[in-house]
Amino acid sequence: MKRKWIWIVLLMGYAAALFASITIHEGQAPKGQDLEAFTDVSHLMPVKIKKVVQGKEIDTIKEVLKEAKEKNLPISIAGKQHSMGGHTYYENGIVLDMTTFRRILAFDEKKKTIRVQSGATWDDIQKHVNPYGLSVKVMQSQNIFTIGGSLSANAHGRDIRYGSLIDTVRSFRLLKADGKIITVKPGDDLFTAVIGGYGLFGVILDVELSLTRDELYKMETTSLNYDEYTDYFQTHVKDNQEVRMHLARISTAKTNFLKEMYVTNYSLSPDQEIEPYRKLKEDQLVMPIKLMLGLSRRFDMGKDLLWNLQKKYFQSQNDQLITRNNVMRSDSAFLEYENETDTDVLQEYFVPVERFRAYIDELRDLLQQEELNLMNMTIRYVQQNEKADLSYATQDMFALVLLVNYGFEEEEKVKAARLIRHMTDITLRHHGSYYLPYMPYQTKEQMKQAYPKTDVFFQKKKQADPDGRFINYFYERYNTQ
Repeated sequence: MKRKWIWIVLLMGYAAALFASITIHEGQAPKGQDLEAFTDVSHLMPVKIKKVVQGKEIDTIKEVLKEAKEKNLPISIAGKQHSMGGHTYYENGIVLDMTTFRRILAFDEKKKTIRVQSGATWDDIQKHVNPYGLSVKVMQSQNIFTIGGSLSANAHGRDIRYGSLIDTVRSFRLLKADGKIITVKPGDDLFTAVIGGYGLFGVILDVELSLTRDELYKMETTSLNYDEYTDYFQTHVKDNQEVRMHLARISTAKTNFLKEMYVTNYSLSPDQEIEPYRKLKEDQLVMPIKLMLGLSRRFDMGKDLLWNLQKKYFQSQNDQLITRNNVMRSDSAFLEYENETDTDVLQEYFVPVERFRAYIDELRDLLQQEELNLMNMTIRYVQQNEKADLSYATQDMFALVLLVNYGFEEEEKVKAARLIRHMTDITLRHHGSYYLPYMPYQTKEQMKQAYPKTDVFFQKKKQADPDGRFINYFYERYNTQ
């Protein structure tokens, strides 16, 4: 614990000294944006909507659906709105805000199951099950998101022994466009469409999830070069059943761009006396992370400094013990950036494990020729899982999550779109795919190549919602029917 706080102090000291020389305005609306316009966390696509309705009760949600039918209005469904491509709203439509629809409905400690309303967050679940020594199986690396939103994106996370979120869902209830409420289970036709379906098939009301037991892990961070990573992972991680969770980062610093890496493994501790470590942690590094990311957005030396301090900090945590629940409560400071001139966006690419080295080489060649403010790249492992209609892992994949900063000026947005399409082409050449919750820069052809069941998915949408009541910009961009 002492080493941890030494590194926190060092991070804050370095960051504060350098940050004092620049000015970054946070918490303001993007330049030129109407404050009454509705948008998501990216602030890239503000539009006027009719209204926002909080779905506190099922009757309220039904009334929204009735009103939309009578007035012929589109409905979009919103959670925390961290999808970045207009997935949660539509011009002149009604936004159904599900964040107040968040009760825990049932919990069975023996069967390891929990049923929650779709607006509940992973944090809500963790706080409920942690005293019983239980944990969720799959979720994103941050716990701030709603369960309905995570299902709609078929999320994945750090756990390498479970697949995508779809594997942990026992059932859910869905309010359809015709006003009927149905229970959807694995094997049902809509199960594979709604999970990963971005709110296009109706309102997910509540979800029953499988849980697993909480465990105590030992942290170990190792440095290596990118061309060693595939062999390292297959030998020391994938084939080692004691390793339960895994996260890697590759350098975006100019001095060792996309070459140096460090990997953190969370291995089952021989000592499972979990009680001294059970208390759920809260975000602890918000200020230093935000300061360092601020430097990284503006200066190459900020990227160099952030990389070196990150690596040393995680190495300082070697042999520390941490519970499964706390590994899944990562600091979320990088999600909170707002500025009047620029924004942070995510892109995520999936590439087969054995293609990683060649893929990084090609990606590096592109990004060294082009100017793209790439601030961070994390790498996770995703098992093959083709259950969802829009499945991103058609084989065992590394998932590369890119954090990119660019401005609101049209020229910068056009350039970012062009580069993202280029990176997608590289990914597809390596038999990979990309994640759908982000800006819809990819073409229809790229989507069809990455997601062979695209036509099947949109045909199901047409059958389930023939009037197109549930709509968003993802649907408008990629609908093939």
